[in-house]
Amino acid sequence: MIHAVLIINNHGKPRLTKFYDSFDEPQQQSIIRETYQHICRRNEYQCNFLEAKIESAGESWDDDVKLIYRHYATLYFVFVVDSSESELGILDLIQVFVETLDKCFENVCELDLIFHMCRVHYILEEIIMGGLVLETSLPEVLRAVEDQKSIVKAEQPMGSGIANLVGGMKR
Repeated sequence: MIHAVLIINNHGKPRLTKFYDSFDEPQQQSIIRETYQHICRRNEYQCNFLEAKIESAGESWDDDVKLIYRHYATLYFVFVVDSSESELGILDLIQVFVETLDKCFENVCELDLIFHMCRVHYILEEIIMGGLVLETSLPEVLRAVEDQKSIVKAEQPMGSGIANLVGGMKR
């Protein structure tokens, strides 16, 4: 099971957090800080799998929790998983997530994650829900994102119609 998905920048600031277990906010902050401390010490030539005891999680996570991460530019994409998940499968899932973000935002950067948080969460929920992997196919995820984008566009003329109506009343 996937326990958490975290995107953290090089300075330890979380840019996306999605926990699939219930933690209060101080505990989540502590988990993020502890996770960052584990991965930031590692150099680029070390393995992207790390078995770690996250003390902040208490009894919620077993001792066999693994941090599987990729470092792209200024961001760490970290998946906290248990032993039932395949390390290589999760690395591939991270790759699908990053490629989807890259296609949706045309060369995704940290600011895209900050200013389009709802869209990023939607993309993540197309791939993972409730800690379980839903979709690993990049074309399928992109199709779902495009479908959602077309629904949003279809609803926008209603908003502009109201603006036109109010604008017409001023004349």
